[in-house]
Amino acid sequence: MSFASLNLIPALLKALEAAGHEQPTPIQASAIPAMLAGRDVMACAQTGTGKTAAFLLPTLQRLEAHRAPAGRGPRVLVLTPTRELATQVRDAASLYAKELKHLRLGTIVGGVPYPPQQKLLMQPLDVLVATPGRFLDHMERGRVDFTRLEVVILDEADRMLDMGFLADVERIMAATPATRQTVMFSATFEGRIATLAGRLLKDPERIRIAPTEAQNAKIAQHVHYVSDVAQKKAMLMALLNEGPVGQAIVFTGTKHGADRLATAIGQNGHSAAALHGDMRQGARNRTLAQFRAGSVRVLVATDVAARGIDVAAISHVFNYDLPRSAEDYVHRIGRTGRAGQSGSAVSFALRAEHGAVKRIERFTGQPIAPRALAGFPVTEPPANGAKDPASAGRGRPERAGDRNRSGRPGGAPGAGRSFARRSPDRDGRAPAGRSRLASVGRGS
Repeated sequence: MSFASLNLIPALLKALEAAGHEQPTPIQASAIPAMLAGRDVMACAQTGTGKTAAFLLPTLQRLEAHRAPAGRGPRVLVLTPTRELATQVRDAASLYAKELKHLRLGTIVGGVPYPPQQKLLMQPLDVLVATPGRFLDHMERGRVDFTRLEVVILDEADRMLDMGFLADVERIMAATPATRQTVMFSATFEGRIATLAGRLLKDPERIRIAPTEAQNAKIAQHVHYVSDVAQKKAMLMALLNEGPVGQAIVFTGTKHGADRLATAIGQNGHSAAALHGDMRQGARNRTLAQFRAGSVRVLVATDVAARGIDVAAISHVFNYDLPRSAEDYVHRIGRTGRAGQSGSAVSFALRAEHGAVKRIERFTGQPIAPRALAGFPVTEPPANGAKDPASAGRGRPERAGDRNRSGRPGGAPGAGRSFARRSPDRDGRAPAGRSRLASVGRGS
């Protein structure tokens, strides 16, 4: 199958050829015809399967085929869970649309000043990529005009729900025209995602792609069982010092853990930087630019901040702290082994976390081989059936709402449970719908 067989217009085919895309991936081959036919789409696809092009190409073709209505505001709204992913989607749209004329793109995310965003929203836009928290803030202040809106795309919808965006997404969708085409991409169809899709999509085309085995075939995966956190840290340093590691991402479960570990890696002689949700957008952009340029060798990141990182030179992903879910594991290791290259995914696990490793194996359908490291005592995983105490040896993972009302990290004990129920603003400001909403800004 070729892209031409999907009835894409010559301008898009030319851009795809220039970008080196020769054949559509399975998700592209399924989603593009359905979207071109005007169907709502619910697609289950993992990272690295080409899902961004799957929803952007037919969307851009729709924009080109129909004259833009008069007025201001976006014709297409793409909601993403993180700022980095929003930037990645915007850049991909710019790449695929380079042969199209007069296409206006924009992003609305937290961590940047409000005035330029207000000016942007006053213009007629073709594609607007946004994170829900900041976008809802603008919307509820009356700055968003939906009269021209034709398509809404929810990218990584499961992740948005995990990060506490459910209420924000529903409020945004309730304000959009009922005539919209709605597209949802998610790593899973189950649970809250199925419920949300039932409310937002009309007779959707359901597409399920199971790419994990093929996707991970070029990624060598293994796990080191460690006796304690000190051994885990020492083993990571040994691997960075002695192993064939090029550029690497080290995933931690907490923001403070990322800062501390990046400092320790730097003291060990490696160029390292942290990336997490407490950083302002300018600092995050500079850190990512340094990482892409190679001046930072080791990026220590949380899951919240690492969505959308696409750097072909990443040779290793280290799961210093195991992820909260098997889906997050797939997203993490998908940062390596890109652009046809091979990669390595190294996880560290306490004996008590053996059950978490087994759940990842069941989800991916691939074994994660235990491995010893010379110079370190061997810690054997427990026998099958042993109990797996939740989150043993780890701090509470970073969530997008891990700030108190002042916007600072932390909060009172039990804040995590309260945030989960109340769907917090993603920069830790007051939850949507509270009276403070009119006087504070949002992030994400």
